[in-house]
Amino acid sequence: MKQKNLTILAIETSCDDTGISIIKCKSKSEKRKAVFEILSNIVSSQVKIHAQYGGVYPLLAKREHQKNLPTVLKKALRQAKLSLTEIDLIAVTVGPGLEPCLWQGINFAKELSQKLKVKLIPVNHIEAHILANWLDKKQETRNKKQIFPAIALIVSGGHTQLILMKDFGKYKILGETRDDAAGECFDKTARVLGLGYPGGPAIEVEASKSDRGPSSISLPRPMIYHKNYDFSFSGLKTAVLYYHKNQPEKIKKSPKYIQAMAAEIQQAIIDVLIFKTIKAAKEHKVKSIILGGGVIANNELKKQFKAHFSKLKLNLLAPPKKFCTDNGVMIAITGYYNYLRRKTVKPKKLEADANLRLK
Repeated sequence: MKQKNLTILAIETSCDDTGISIIKCKSKSEKRKAVFEILSNIVSSQVKIHAQYGGVYPLLAKREHQKNLPTVLKKALRQAKLSLTEIDLIAVTVGPGLEPCLWQGINFAKELSQKLKVKLIPVNHIEAHILANWLDKKQETRNKKQIFPAIALIVSGGHTQLILMKDFGKYKILGETRDDAAGECFDKTARVLGLGYPGGPAIEVEASKSDRGPSSISLPRPMIYHKNYDFSFSGLKTAVLYYHKNQPEKIKKSPKYIQAMAAEIQQAIIDVLIFKTIKAAKEHKVKSIILGGGVIANNELKKQFKAHFSKLKLNLLAPPKKFCTDNGVMIAITGYYNYLRRKTVKPKKLEADANLRLK
């Protein structure tokens, strides 16, 4: 497929963030040397709406997406200083995610595609978290010989997966969560401690206040030494619940106790993620570790990953913090690579797949 400069509009509604981005792809002689210019990136968050429930309610999120999409599109076009007629391609998340939410973005994309008579590109949300790393303008992140094979660790509210990536579009899932994802564990344990929603940032703030000294709190690291690459964080959540219940009321309200608990919860999750990732990297003799997903925005997690992988002399790729959480930019970039792989579909055939898997 002959390459050219393309303007891509991307739509992301897999969960509770309504994201629309417009990027310009300036292609060179090889697809890995494409330069992505972000013309606009608008995200309408529903965090305040869902905070009172301690989690995302799919039908409520669906309603908000329906209300937000036209407004977010107008803002994205205004920020990009473009009209709809200047769009060459439309990319949209088709899964995995919350099905009612996915359909809102898909139906909106279908209408735009038919109106503008431009091609429609389906995007896997997990692949998009991986390819968010190609926002980095450093040439080494585009060089196949230096980057691949790689292990991708995707950590978010709904997903915790270890993926072997041999090239663009060539994936093998090595392990995934059997129950709660790491992000869910953060949310649920934060609720136990009375820290609010979303739990990841709340736990991180309290953990940063801890003196990191010796503590009597010792929580499990579920499945850390199992031979497989699967994860399980429900046991950690349960351990936090029972430990907290057994504390006197005076201790429960102590800031030092909350800080120590937050630090131990955070460290337990980090230990499992790093141990399993290192194990996979060694076994598969990879050249790089690629991080993605909302939990990767955690500063302590990234700090410890850098410390471990600098010793292993592996490339470590992590997106800028604002592109770790759900956004349209990562959908647009993935849409570009899918376009090169001829993954366009007719609007009538585009459907949501809440359990879509990489393959």
